[in-house]
Amino acid sequence: MAFLAACVAMLQVGDFPQVSQASASSPAESETSTLLRAQAPFGMAPERAITVHHTMLIPFGRRSISVPILMYHYIRPVPSANRDWMGYRLSVSPANFHEQMDWLATNGYHAVDFNDLRAYFAGSRVLPDKPVVITLDDGYIDLYTTAYPTLRSYNFKAVAYIVTSFVGESRYVTADQVVQMDRDGIQIASHTLNHADLARTSPYWVTYQLATSKVWLERLVGHPVVDFAYPSGKFNSQVVYALQTTGYDTAVTEMPGTVHSRDDRYTWTRVRVGGGESMADFAVRLGSEESPLVLTTINTGPGD
Repeated sequence: MAFLAACVAMLQVGDFPQVSQASASSPAESETSTLLRAQAPFGMAPERAITVHHTMLIPFGRRSISVPILMYHYIRPVPSANRDWMGYRLSVSPANFHEQMDWLATNGYHAVDFNDLRAYFAGSRVLPDKPVVITLDDGYIDLYTTAYPTLRSYNFKAVAYIVTSFVGESRYVTADQVVQMDRDGIQIASHTLNHADLARTSPYWVTYQLATSKVWLERLVGHPVVDFAYPSGKFNSQVVYALQTTGYDTAVTEMPGTVHSRDDRYTWTRVRVGGGESMADFAVRLGSEESPLVLTTINTGPGD
């Protein structure tokens, strides 16, 4: 009974602030191992080793959670702000993108996608500590040549919003590249047929844009495509209704924010990442971290 009580005590460590994974190698864990060994009901042979691991996660049951959804466009050399202001705002240099991904990995962030968020809100899968969604809009060629290799090097998931009529054009990804990324951790999502302003479009044309791009992508990748980004962030209630009736499950805007719920999944906010921002600004824009739970597992086995 005392041994079980000690184990329960180990499971009540949800307030540990910065633990991701640990073993019995630290002084605190060594003390815990000594306690568990002493409280074992029939004793424990000295040659048996005890390892204690802590895993931080976002537990089930929260109706809204803080998950930054990062918004990227071009990953390329940043053009002059004087000559191309829009291009400047939409561009992040390859070096900065690598630095940002490295910062996320070093600081314990875990890249998830919308399938993970769907599963969390459905109560079928927990989220890792410090979840972040990395999205890239429009399907420029540097999505494949620059962003994709960097994401792979960190084993990061991401979401690519594809404008279907642009696929195969000179500045954009090809169909084969879309399929390759889809098979390798990049979730493919829709960004309309031709980047139309849906808020200024007739109901028929809105439905056509949404349905046509969805069907084209689904035939290409061979599975449902149910996530969407509003071109230039423009939408209205008519567009949201059309998304629902054409089978989409989420949509992201360009409004700022990091807190999301299942109820507001057609107007999820994002964190714009643009040219010229410092790493300090990047870190601040991620918003507050969701409070995690620490799950502790205790294993015994033969010593060395």
